[in-house]
Amino acid sequence: MAALLARGHVLFEDVPGVGKTTLSHALAKTLGLGFRRIQFTSDLLPSDVLGVSVYNPQTAEFEIRKGPIFTNVVVADEINRAPPRTQSGLLEAMQDDRVTIDDKTFRLPQPFLVMATQNPLEHHGTYPLPESQLDRFLMRITIGYPDAEAERRILTESQSLDATVDRLQTVLSAKQVIALQGRIEEVQVDSAILDYLMAIVERTRSTPKLRMGVSPRGNISIFRAARAYALTKGRTYLVPDDVRDLIVPCLAHRILPAGASGTTFDTHDEAATILEGIMEEVEAPV
Repeated sequence: MAALLARGHVLFEDVPGVGKTTLSHALAKTLGLGFRRIQFTSDLLPSDVLGVSVYNPQTAEFEIRKGPIFTNVVVADEINRAPPRTQSGLLEAMQDDRVTIDDKTFRLPQPFLVMATQNPLEHHGTYPLPESQLDRFLMRITIGYPDAEAERRILTESQSLDATVDRLQTVLSAKQVIALQGRIEEVQVDSAILDYLMAIVERTRSTPKLRMGVSPRGNISIFRAARAYALTKGRTYLVPDDVRDLIVPCLAHRILPAGASGTTFDTHDEAATILEGIMEEVEAPV
């Protein structure tokens, strides 16, 4: 929810079957938003995602057929299975909130959220996202396996999982979500908390443990995400925990440990450990 309010996008890196698509569908349902799922494969073309211009022989004119990206919540399932050209087409749309088809530009529906997934255990036939494209995602999240009590509930409700999502009540509208996005600027930030965030970011740029620290865009992203996170907690002011809770989800995929050969799951895990160590070194404001 914080990612949506911050106008960002989420990358889920997890094994299949832990509920990523169901979570995305449930979010769209409760917020009254449109929802589409796109299965990314090695033969998927950019036009399959964005849309295409098609000649109509009856009218002797070209017509625009918009792709599945023209909705509010898009699940890009196994994004790393699509070739780089298709990945780039999606990520450019994510950045600009618009799509160009045959020299015509179309705005994407608002609010707009991409929730992409990738399996960290499979590498054959995949095209890993480079650092520059990972940086387009506000958060990179691992859901993990549920605890015993939660999984017991899943088992008892598994016969009607789709029906459960359909029964969810809509609590907001698209217009209300957009209004909440505008309220992020109202969240007050004490200078001490801003200094705390700056100290953490600066440490990522100076530590020998990292070959690449947090960029200014990454700093802006977590600052905006923290304010959105505070808003979801019902507050109009930032507290240190808002920053701490989002350091790893918002920054671990934006840094590169020294000696790392690429953006693998192990690299992300190592980056998260380094960030946790930095948080222990930097004193949080009281």
